[in-house]
Amino acid sequence: MARYLYGIHPALETLQATPGQVERVLVAQGPIKGPLTQVVELAKKLGVRLEFVPKDQIARLAEGGVHQGVALKVAEFSYVDLPDVVARATAPEQAGLVLVLDGIEDPHNFGALVRSAFALGAHGVVIAKDRAVGVTPVVVKASAGAIAHLPIARVTNLSRALLELKDVGLWVVAADLSGDRAPEQTDLKGPTALVVGSEGQGIRHGVLEKADFRVRIPMAGPLGSLNASVAGALLLYEAARQRRQR
Repeated sequence: MARYLYGIHPALETLQATPGQVERVLVAQGPIKGPLTQVVELAKKLGVRLEFVPKDQIARLAEGGVHQGVALKVAEFSYVDLPDVVARATAPEQAGLVLVLDGIEDPHNFGALVRSAFALGAHGVVIAKDRAVGVTPVVVKASAGAIAHLPIARVTNLSRALLELKDVGLWVVAADLSGDRAPEQTDLKGPTALVVGSEGQGIRHGVLEKADFRVRIPMAGPLGSLNASVAGALLLYEAARQRRQR
């Protein structure tokens, strides 16, 4: 089953990373200028089918999203298996970094988290099949195309997945409001799985039990918690900072 992605950055990243998954590129009729030129030129270079269609047709495919005059018809998203993420995170000379998401339901948050994970050096993302958003066109758009570069595993049992990550040497660090330490007080230089919970419920008890460390992001203001994508980005940045110092 095919799906449509939209937006210039997702289009460019998808064409560059997985051109074989692109069935055709749809571009709005009219003058081609700016970054849209790159999309057209890349599609021609790769030999991907290119069609110029009315702008309202792309708007319908984007279902109200900001499409910037381009949409891609691509094959259904292919999740990887957990061992694929494990293999990347445990490669020689590698201090693995995996982002584990428990119950993220907002596609914009999911996309933003994937974008941060890719930008800050994570080797993969693990999500649950149930009670969580999967990879949708909105997620791809929010990730600015990072989805095309970072393997995402979708598992039936997140607690079991964490045990598998622990078995191969990753420490599990969970973002939790009742955590007993700040991120900078936690050693994130070694192989690490960072766990971020849902927007409303946080990390489920059974998943939280598997954590080796629970970290709390200190805040000066009266807010009870941070947006899931913000919390995840802060943890990923702290891990990247520590690894640069190493």
